[in-house]
Amino acid sequence: MEHADFPRDLIELQADWHRTYAALAVPRPVHTTALRRRLQTLSGQLLFHPYWANPGRPPTARVELRRQARALERRP
Repeated sequence: MEHADFPRDLIELQADWHRTYAALAVPRPVHTTALRRRLQTLSGQLLFHPYWANPGRPPTARVELRRQARALERRP
């Protein structure tokens, strides 16, 4: 897929979703209720972000968004 131009806030939102999910994935997570609520909030914000309102966004764009968010997390 070609390089998609995502808004910076959308990439950071996806990266925050990854961090929250990772915090829940540990063997004995702390504050599970708060983390689950945070994950639900972030999921809603991702789903209804204005970027997705434009028609013609391919489903593969979400995969590219996740890839770019992970790349953002790896940067120092």
